[in-house]
Amino acid sequence: MAKHTGTWISVQKRWPFVILAVLSISTAFVFIRASFDSCNNTKQVEDTDSHVTITSSVPIHPNPLQFMKSKLVLLVSHELSLSGGPLLLMELAFLLRNVGSKVVWITNQKPAETDEVIYSLEHKMLDRGVEVLAAKSQEAIDTALKADLVVINTAVAGKWLDAVLKENVPRVLPKVLWWIHEMRGHYFKVEYVKHLPFVAGAMIDSHVTAEYWKSRTYERLGIAMPKTYVVHLGNSKELMEVAESSVAKRVLREHVRESLGVRNEDIVFAIINSVSRGKGQDLFLRSFYESLQLVRERKLQVPPMHAVVVGSDMSAQTKFETELRSFVKDKKIEDVVHFVNKTLTVAPYLASIDVLVQNSQARGECFGRITIEAMAFQLPVLGTAAGGTTEIVVNGTTGWLHPVGKEGVMPLAENMVKLATHVEKRLTMGRKGYNRVKEVFLEDHMSQRIALVLKDILQKAASHSHS
Repeated sequence: MAKHTGTWISVQKRWPFVILAVLSISTAFVFIRASFDSCNNTKQVEDTDSHVTITSSVPIHPNPLQFMKSKLVLLVSHELSLSGGPLLLMELAFLLRNVGSKVVWITNQKPAETDEVIYSLEHKMLDRGVEVLAAKSQEAIDTALKADLVVINTAVAGKWLDAVLKENVPRVLPKVLWWIHEMRGHYFKVEYVKHLPFVAGAMIDSHVTAEYWKSRTYERLGIAMPKTYVVHLGNSKELMEVAESSVAKRVLREHVRESLGVRNEDIVFAIINSVSRGKGQDLFLRSFYESLQLVRERKLQVPPMHAVVVGSDMSAQTKFETELRSFVKDKKIEDVVHFVNKTLTVAPYLASIDVLVQNSQARGECFGRITIEAMAFQLPVLGTAAGGTTEIVVNGTTGWLHPVGKEGVMPLAENMVKLATHVEKRLTMGRKGYNRVKEVFLEDHMSQRIALVLKDILQKAASHSHS
């Protein structure tokens, strides 16, 4: 069988101690460096209706979200899981709590039975001062009516409006910011987004996704998008501290590789996403297998190559994951393919690999946060030429893009071989990716971009309440 690590809970418990140990050596250096690197950046957010880019050379500090102090903000998530949407909304919750906002969280869909992931994430929020309410409680309705701002996260969360607020929906819509991350066609349903034209604004993570929503809602549903803001995401300060600590990266690299049975000189390609067909793990493994064949046929001298799939969940017993493992077994590559359970803590794996593969299929990722996280670790990215990935990866400079679908299998395999055989190219792309992160994809950049949106939304809400 292909190698497989322990559960995400055990991983979650183990990594913080390792990271804290190595950071204790280099924390002073990291904070001094961060204080210099985070100044004199430009803030940018684009209103896709007018295509006007708002730019300012004002330094990042003080915190651009400071105006949210004492504001009551309600965050509504369709679910609470380890997927990108809920985790991103949690990050916004913490950014707002850091400036003194009162933040209340609602999860619209929760299983009846106790769930370890939900329990852990809720307590993480409670520890940071975020209040967690039941989605259908009277307290939730009262909070929505009193809130200065309501953020609905993902298209699916729109079902909460009619199901809970009912006759109060018109009173809440003028202060709603709808944060959309989806790229899949099945989210374009009237029951999800019928109130979308009447909210204060929509925030979307990439220009490609914003244009898709604008055309798709009009053509399929006959509704117009509200004022729409494109806000690229940024890396958290915590992740950057690890990424910029050579001590932390070295210790984590050694620890992870030892746990996987991978030597330091081996080359590791990884895909870090929840395992599902849309994320393209099957095509990634096919490309990896083909790259091994190319190395053998061309008699290339390269260190042993490994593939790591982070985001596994065999407890779910999905047909897709079974297919992945069967493919690995059939091709007799169990010794060089490793499955790792899904985890909140990606830094150890980014520190331990050599190349990230972002292989999301169809329309690609709305943004793909893992891409900029990998670039922070000076990793080249091999991504599909679709969705937000095209706005992050500079093709030929910070990585290479390949087509989606089966047409991309051999190009990706070729790109894997090129990076395996050209060490300097791999390192150069990684350094350029890191520089790009420092220029536009930090938490401070994201805070600035979000701050511009929230100011606009609050002004609209205030003017509506006075009219």
